[in-house]
Amino acid sequence: MAGADAEGQFVCHSIDEKNTTLDIDSDTARLVIQTITDATVYGTQADWPLRLATDYVRRAGTWAALRTVATAW
Repeated sequence: MAGADAEGQFVCHSIDEKNTTLDIDSDTARLVIQTITDATVYGTQADWPLRLATDYVRRAGTWAALRTVATAW
């Protein structure tokens, strides 16, 4: 796996999923994934502990993503 932004400031080499949770409450849900991401960011390659939290809402029977917030863990 490899990806880069337009300016080459971020290159993802691999992602190792460590933990995943999904909480559903009626028509809302939250998916949280903790990863160790091997990436080069502004020229520094490291294993980055990232937490991605995505909120969803169900509208007319279809789940739609509202937002995703990435933080370190």
